[in-house]
Amino acid sequence: MTYRIAMVSDFFYPQPGGVESHIYQLSTKLIDRGHKVIIITHAYKGRTGVRYLTNGLKVYHVPFFVIYRETTFPTVFSFFPIFRNIIIREGIEIVHGHASLSNLCHEAILHARTMGLRTVFTDHSLFGFADAASILTNKLLKFTLSDVDHVICVSHTCKENTVLRASLDPLMVSVIPNAVVAENFRPRQPSEPLPPSSHDTITIVVISRLFYNKGTDLLIAAIPRICSLHPNVRFLIAGSGPKAIDVEQMLERNVLHDRVEMLGPIRHEEVRDVMIRGHIYLHPSLTEAFGTVIVEAASCGLYVVCTRVGGIPEVLPPHMTTFAKPEEDDLVAATCHAISLLKAGKLSTHRFHEQVRDMYSWTDVAARTERVYDGISGVLSAEAFYGARTPGDAAAAAAATWARGRAGVTSFALIDRLKRYYGCGIWAGKLFCLCVVVDYLLYVVLEIFAPRARIDRVRDWPRKAPGLDGDHDAPRARRLRNKSWGN
Repeated sequence: MTYRIAMVSDFFYPQPGGVESHIYQLSTKLIDRGHKVIIITHAYKGRTGVRYLTNGLKVYHVPFFVIYRETTFPTVFSFFPIFRNIIIREGIEIVHGHASLSNLCHEAILHARTMGLRTVFTDHSLFGFADAASILTNKLLKFTLSDVDHVICVSHTCKENTVLRASLDPLMVSVIPNAVVAENFRPRQPSEPLPPSSHDTITIVVISRLFYNKGTDLLIAAIPRICSLHPNVRFLIAGSGPKAIDVEQMLERNVLHDRVEMLGPIRHEEVRDVMIRGHIYLHPSLTEAFGTVIVEAASCGLYVVCTRVGGIPEVLPPHMTTFAKPEEDDLVAATCHAISLLKAGKLSTHRFHEQVRDMYSWTDVAARTERVYDGISGVLSAEAFYGARTPGDAAAAAAATWARGRAGVTSFALIDRLKRYYGCGIWAGKLFCLCVVVDYLLYVVLEIFAPRARIDRVRDWPRKAPGLDGDHDAPRARRLRNKSWGN
C-alpha cells in the first residue's frame, strides 16, 4: 500500500545536520518505494516558496519568523491556514513530524489530528528533567504526543528518554536508527593526493556544531594537553556556532594556530573531503541520541574516539571506537590511547567502510518506517504490528491490551481528544484542552470561508514502482544492526 506523506520540521537543507540528512534520505527512499512525500519547513536565506529536489521531492519553504537556531516563533494557530492549504493541495494522508525543538513539527501534528489525519513523530535528541528549559520542552512534548498515533526514536536510549519525558506507553514507541549513504563516505582512494603534511603527522578531525551540548568546552580544554603530549598531532575543526570564539581564544592563548586548522561551516557534501584528511575522528559530545557523524567517520576509514553518552554506544561495534567519560582527563587519555595504537600500527581501519555499508541502509530504514505507517493505518493488525507469532503468546496478549488501551487514539472525535489532553496536568491539561478547542473552531471557520472545493489539487510527480530502489542488502543490514555490540 502506498501513502501520501508530509515530513514537517524546522530543520532541513540548506542547513547541514543529522536531522536534515535523516529527513531527506528517508523521504527519497520512501519515494523509491512508491509513496508520495513532501517536506514542509520554514524559509531559509535564498529559499522561499516551493523547491524541487532530486527524485521529485517537493519542499515547501514557509516564510515564518525564525528566533533561535533555525527554530520558528511559536504561534500555535497562524500556521494552520497555510498548513491546511498544503495538505489539501497535496492530498496528504500521514503527517510525520521530526525533532522535539521544532515548532512547525508540534503545530503540524496538532493541526493534522484536527483535520483527521494520521500522525507520526520522530525524536532525534535527548533532554534532561531538571533545568527549566528541559521541563518546558518536556511539557510541550507531552502535549504533542498525547494525541499522536506512533513515535519513532533513533536509538534505544532515545526511546527510554522520550518515554519518560512524555509519559508514553513503551509499546507505542519504535526504534529505527539513522543510516548513512556509504558510497558518499568512501575512504581516501589511491588516486587522491595525500594532504600536505609530513608522513608521520597524525591528524584528528572534529566536525560539529560549536555549541555547549556538543562538548566544545571539553574540546577546548583537551586540545592544548593533547598537543603538548604529542608534537606530531594536528587538528582539523569544521563547524560553526557561539563557541567558535572560545576556540579561537584558546588558539591565541596557547599559540596553536600552526597545529589547529579552523575550517568554519562546511556543506554536507564537503564532509567526506575533510574526513579523509585525518586518521582519528574525535567526538566530545555531552549528549547525543545517535551521532550520525561518527558512522560517517568510520565509513571514511577513521578510528573514532567519542564520549560514552546517550545512544552513542549503540552505534558502532567496539573495534571501531574508544570510549571516554565526558570529562577532560578521560577524553585526553582516550585520545592519547588511540594515537598510541595508531603509531604502533595496531589499528586496522581498511575494512571499516565495507562493515558500515553492511550495517546501515536507508532502504532498510524506509521499509521499517513504512511498516509503522501500515500499523497506524490499520493495514497490519495489532498482533502483526507488535510482533506476535501466535495468538496465545505474550506478545499477542500485550498487543491486544495495547489495542484496547489505545483504541481512543484512532478516534478523531473532539471529546476523545479532549479526554487525552485533560490528563496532561492540573493546569496544563486545561490549557491544552483550550488550545484544541480553539484549533477545532479555527478549522470549522476555514472549512466554511475557504472550502476545499476552492483549493486546487496539484498533479503528482510520476511515481516509481514500489521496491525498485536496487538495495539488496536491507535484510543483512537489519540483522547486523539489531545485533548487540555488548556496550
